[in-house]
Amino acid sequence: MNWKAVAAAVAMAGMAVGSVTAADGTHDSRVALMKQIGGSAGALAAIAKGTKPYDAEAVKTALTTIAATAKVFPDQFKPGSDTNDEGASPKIWENMDDFKAHAAKLSSDAEIALAQLPADPAAVGATLNTLGASCGGCHKAYRLSK
Repeated sequence: MNWKAVAAAVAMAGMAVGSVTAADGTHDSRVALMKQIGGSAGALAAIAKGTKPYDAEAVKTALTTIAATAKVFPDQFKPGSDTNDEGASPKIWENMDDFKAHAAKLSSDAEIALAQLPADPAAVGATLNTLGASCGGCHKAYRLSK
């Protein structure tokens, strides 16, 4: 039995459940979804830096999580949910189409990387740079500094 494949499937199922349970449009759901993306980016970074060995299944899992989470993330910013969220700029609600475009770009970048699966740590690092640029662009425009 391929234990890595089983572990990846269990992890993906857990992330899918987490996405569903976190998708209620609250500050907490937004934080939970960002943590899923951050955790996946961290897994990719560990491979890119060489602190974890290259594992194709781990790369697939991380990219799948980022792609799926970025798709549902904008839906967590419902009208009126901007109160008491110190990290979210009011510009999100003022420029929702642009905010959604940023999330769609991140999702698309992750899907492209998934289709052309990075084959070694250097390729994972290059992919992480692309994903990081998408994340950074959105954070720069729509995240408030604490």
